[in-house]
Amino acid sequence: MSSSPWEMFLNTGPVVRTVMILLVLASAMSWTVFLAKSVEFFRLKRRLRAEEHILAEASSLHLASERLRGQDGLTGLFIAAATDERTHSQDIPDDRDGVKERIILHLERLEAAEGRRLMRGTGLLATIGATAPFVGLFGTVWGVMTSFTGIAAAKATSLAVVAPGIAEALLATALGLVAAIPAVVIYNHLVRQSAACRAQVADLTTGVMRLLSRDLARAQMLSPGGQVVRFGTRALLAE
Repeated sequence: MSSSPWEMFLNTGPVVRTVMILLVLASAMSWTVFLAKSVEFFRLKRRLRAEEHILAEASSLHLASERLRGQDGLTGLFIAAATDERTHSQDIPDDRDGVKERIILHLERLEAAEGRRLMRGTGLLATIGATAPFVGLFGTVWGVMTSFTGIAAAKATSLAVVAPGIAEALLATALGLVAAIPAVVIYNHLVRQSAACRAQVADLTTGVMRLLSRDLARAQMLSPGGQVVRFGTRALLAE
């Protein structure tokens, strides 16, 4: 009788062996996704905290944009979207609420796109967690069928003859659980990390809208000459 999982693996048939190899590969992919997404979330959280700090200290979108210049981050994308919408709305007088509404809709789309990007790759973990036990069970059933066929051909029913084949077949189920359980745990962990990052992104959106509201209020102030100031990115009050 085989004394180790490796020897049991070598003694299995081609179908069961293929199932086991697939399960080992699935487990390796789960841990690869875990490492890659963990590094991604760590870097993203650190960058989002820095950008949130910049937004909290800035007094206008222009100042925030200046401090974020050269950085490839979400806040710069949000500010660019808000500025672009303001620029395209210059020909609509007294449309402060409309501008804010359109910018909010644009930022919500960007925020949703970032949420989808954060969850990229986690679907593989859900698939592995849901299917690996059944794939392992298939390998076990196939291995047991093969063992029983061999027993019938040998016309021997002693435990010493039956046990090795069944034990080798059950190894497929064990590997299925080894692949599925970590995949489910990792998936739940990454979902929580993604939710935390999405909350930080929502805070950035709120910060951009706060500065935008402040800029729009300044832009509606009357200049010394009595002219209502239009929206601008570099100067908020006319001279």
